[in-house]
Amino acid sequence: MSSKKGQVVSRKFASYPRLNPLGVGRNITVADAIDQCFLAYNGGRLREAAQLLAKKMLPDNGYVGMSLTGALTPAGLGKSCLIPLMKAGFVDWIISTGANLYHDLHYGLDMELYSGSPFLDDVELRDEGVIRIYDVLFDYNVLLDTDAFVREVIQGPEFQRTMGTDEFHYLLGKYVHARGKKLGIRDSSVLATAYECGIPIFTSSPGDSSIGMNVAAMSLRGSALLMDVNRDVNQTAGIVYHAKSTEHTSSVWILGGGSPKNFMLQTEPQIQEVMGIEEKGHDYFLQVTDARPDTGGLSGATPAEAVSWGKVDPDKLPDSVVCYADSTIVLPLLSAYILTRVKPRKQKRLYDRRDAILEAVRSKYLKTGTVSKVLTSRKVAKRASSVGMKPSKKG
Repeated sequence: MSSKKGQVVSRKFASYPRLNPLGVGRNITVADAIDQCFLAYNGGRLREAAQLLAKKMLPDNGYVGMSLTGALTPAGLGKSCLIPLMKAGFVDWIISTGANLYHDLHYGLDMELYSGSPFLDDVELRDEGVIRIYDVLFDYNVLLDTDAFVREVIQGPEFQRTMGTDEFHYLLGKYVHARGKKLGIRDSSVLATAYECGIPIFTSSPGDSSIGMNVAAMSLRGSALLMDVNRDVNQTAGIVYHAKSTEHTSSVWILGGGSPKNFMLQTEPQIQEVMGIEEKGHDYFLQVTDARPDTGGLSGATPAEAVSWGKVDPDKLPDSVVCYADSTIVLPLLSAYILTRVKPRKQKRLYDRRDAILEAVRSKYLKTGTVSKVLTSRKVAKRASSVGMKPSKKG
């Protein structure tokens, strides 16, 4: 293989592009900077992540699930990044911490948050009624008013039953959307945008947030609202099964880690290991994290490790990218990149088809699943279940 100057390139480098970047100019775009200047180390991983999104995850109407961990919405990333991605059809379903959805309500209700400093006196802030999330500041009344909004909404008759968290968030988003119209604001709330776009949002631990705390308090007043976690597990698995059974790709875009990451990835073991439905795993895996993989924490678990669980298709492992960086830095860059490089997609509105999606995976499970040990194509030791075995005659 020859270069333009007639130099012969060694075969061992033939599949790798030469590191020879252009100088950064005054008018360079974010997308061009990522392609041309983010060439090595975690900059290189960020470029790979951007190109994975643009060239493989988003084309051909592939399904993209996003998980949200860490205080992203109070930092304004809901308005700046998540909402534009959702409206462009680049995010099809979401699993979030309850905290991100709670703080999203502040923006949807037009409450004021401020850019402050992480080096303030917290005792003084408490005396002045100021809440601090690192360098984000807001008045204590923001919490009290948001709590009151949640309690007022969920006392309505449509909330007095058991429902999946996707339905709960859809109904809550409807009220945030209506309040935004009254306030004359738009594109301010992830929940309201999800309602508008039919994007299902789940939370893996509904009791672990201020929203869950208010739901629990209302139960003491006789509220019948309960979260159906069984439906959530099966519904999310149903979304992945729907994608794969209709010959689409299933991609995971993980911001941070924790419980939302596992809840999103466990959809494939639910399909394969528990339901006994033949599958290979998610097609594309993209994670942004600052957690190390060697401490045993879930947030640092690699896609290679996920392969052993059946969470990621082993044939697609080369298309898995982990960028070790802060999501508050990477998310705006990736958002700018794909909003520049990829045309908006038609929104799938998976929420509108939630019952049909669940019924499809239920029907398949009842045809293939068993109560006894699931048969699998993987090489596993043959061992009968001990359930129902006759007790020993000894004694």
